Amino acid sequence: MSVSISRRSLGKLAGLAALGLTTRAGAAEVGMAAPFPKDFLWGTATSAYQIEGAVDEDGRGKSIWDTFSHTPGKIEDSSTGDRANDHYHRYKDDVRLIKELGVKAYRFSIAWPRVFPEGTGQPNPKGLDFYNRLVDELLASGIEPYATLYHWDLPQALQDRVGGWSSSDTSKAFADYAALVAARLTDRVRSIFTVNEVGRFVNFGYGWGIDAPGLKLPAAKLNQARHHVALAHGLAVQAIRASGRAGTRVGAAENIAACVPAIATPENIRAAEIATRELNAGFLGVVLEGKYTDGFLAYSGADAPKFTAEELKIIGAPNDFVGLNIYAPQFYVTASDRAPGFHVLPFPTSFPHMNSEWLRIGPEVIYWAPRLAAKIWNIENIYISENGTSSEDRISADGQVYDLDRIMFLRNYLTQMQRAITEGAPIRGYFLWSLMDNFEWIFGYGKRFGLYRVDFETQARTPKLSAAFYHDVVARNAIGV
Repeated sequence: MSVSISRRSLGKLAGLAALGLTTRAGAAEVGMAAPFPKDFLWGTATSAYQIEGAVDEDGRGKSIWDTFSHTPGKIEDSSTGDRANDHYHRYKDDVRLIKELGVKAYRFSIAWPRVFPEGTGQPNPKGLDFYNRLVDELLASGIEPYATLYHWDLPQALQDRVGGWSSSDTSKAFADYAALVAARLTDRVRSIFTVNEVGRFVNFGYGWGIDAPGLKLPAAKLNQARHHVALAHGLAVQAIRASGRAGTRVGAAENIAACVPAIATPENIRAAEIATRELNAGFLGVVLEGKYTDGFLAYSGADAPKFTAEELKIIGAPNDFVGLNIYAPQFYVTASDRAPGFHVLPFPTSFPHMNSEWLRIGPEVIYWAPRLAAKIWNIENIYISENGTSSEDRISADGQVYDLDRIMFLRNYLTQMQRAITEGAPIRGYFLWSLMDNFEWIFGYGKRFGLYRVDFETQARTPKLSAAFYHDVVARNAIGV
């Protein structure tokens, strides 16, 4: 199999991106920002259901997204992830794409139903074999693997038997899954994310019926499901430390409810701190504090989750890092004399956004969110585990994709991230979403987030101009301004 990428084609785009300037030119000469820390980790990211395909091969079980995407009316373009990017068969070519970018880390997810087709019971050796091959290929290419255990593809069997995350049985099953993966992979995979975007998959999947499994639970049951995910994270941390190699690092990746002070006065900054803590209390807060805030419990009232002191102890087990998925400011806040101490401002209809309407352009969010999180929860190691944007990505007459809007987005967000690092925010690495266009959940293949354009008919991968831009940033360890 082949892919439409080579050093020559990426170099051609890089030349256009840099207007002929080499990556060795001095910062002053080419208008470069100050460099990032020498040990800063540049990476990119994907997830299993969005790229792997091969949904019925080598013993893989069905996931809730298999069921959901095949339900009429659920996916905007009526597509599924059955084939997606065919990464299951083309992973060696895709690793070459990663290597061509010059990044040193790749965040991928493991499909739980590949490893445990029924969610529990006997593991599937062929499922684990695929990830063994992928990890070996990454390491042979000088790329450090960062594995995510859960990126939304819950085994359908667990949803059918116990109601998925509505039951703590799923939390326990997740711990067993984590233990097996840790035992088999941590001789080479030294960093593991447990769960990805609890704030999305619980609310959208179990509360609003928008994502798989498409349920609309009442508030009490929704809060309980979220608690079970937090418990699953805590149990997985324990399992990884018990079954993995010494020194294995573990944490969660969350789409933090990102709060930005509308005007950076001391009062508004303090209000943003309060808002960040309270609006993330249902998952990130309880994981990092080992307790639910009084404000969260009071607001939830009779709908608050039921829990034990032992469960909170498990949930609050120390993490080695925290992943923050940051795309857009979710809340702009100002100070308030009334409880809870902040006022959320409405977004005007004219607020700018990218190709995805939900993706409002607010580069300052990647400055404020890590800074506030580090202060509130005393976090020592933060990774920006996802950041990127969709774009229309039209093919020009010369066959190239000149995604200037994505470059604008990345340049501004990376500049604000660097500002945060310069001021002491403990951001250790950045994973750009996404390596290539893929199945974008309820939007199907209509939203393209990749650095590489994918023709889903031929499976050809073509670098966009943003691939050259990111390659240039990584090579210089600095941003062209």
